[in-house]
Amino acid sequence: MDNRTEVREFLMSRRAKLTPEQVGLPAGPNRRVPGLRRAEVAMLAGVSVEYYSKLERGAIAGASSSVLDAISRTLHLDDTEREHLLDLARAADGIPTSRRPRRRASKQPPARPSLQWALDAITDGIAFVRNQHQDLLATNALGRAFYSPLIGDGGLTPNLARFQFLDPASRDFYPDWDAFAEMCVAIMRAEAGRDPHDRAMQDLVGELSTRSETFRRLWGAHDVRTHGTGTKRFNHPLVGEINLAYEELVLTAEPGLVLMIYTAEPGSPSAERLRLLASWTTTSHPIPEH
Repeated sequence: MDNRTEVREFLMSRRAKLTPEQVGLPAGPNRRVPGLRRAEVAMLAGVSVEYYSKLERGAIAGASSSVLDAISRTLHLDDTEREHLLDLARAADGIPTSRRPRRRASKQPPARPSLQWALDAITDGIAFVRNQHQDLLATNALGRAFYSPLIGDGGLTPNLARFQFLDPASRDFYPDWDAFAEMCVAIMRAEAGRDPHDRAMQDLVGELSTRSETFRRLWGAHDVRTHGTGTKRFNHPLVGEINLAYEELVLTAEPGLVLMIYTAEPGSPSAERLRLLASWTTTSHPIPEH
């Protein structure tokens, strides 16, 4: 994940997504590509063509925040894309992370018992902690039952990205598999931009790029996003289809880790299925192998 290459391909991919009509310019004749030209981006951002061309070649070190903001507005970048561009610029300036301490690369579950106590206190929802590499580090009881197709019999640290792209069971677990795949890669892209020297992330991207053509294609699209909040649809092997709302919370005591909580709308069929799964976890029945 060379920074200059990341900058070049990200800016080119965003420029290619915009048409002249979207920015108020006439299309004109003899356009070889549908996206904006470099000269058009430069004009709209208020910089010289030579300077923008230099930036798009990856030489972003030293670029001012005002220039980056102007380019972000010109390319219609959303908040996550703008932050990603700023992260790439910070990395080029020698700042490896976005206003945060360098994150620990350990894949081991957090050592603090109080964090597990907090997870276990959440009984009506699915709660788990993951790191920037998509490793599932700790869960509550309902989370272990819900993610049984991913967790399996234990051993290696479960990884959401590997499950998504390398395990055929994910196609059943995620009815909207294509949307989940795009989301997974876009989140990883944003994380990689915050610390391009993260060796564990580089290794994971290399592994998935080698083993999954879909991952390789999506990674090459340079789309980025944050998780935040939303809804997802799952197909659990025990309780069937279930629709859940999710909230992502940053753990300030553990830089790089986030707490995810999935809940169902009260009174909905999904809430009843979640209760069924929760009651099943309190019985003596073993988790069925997947």
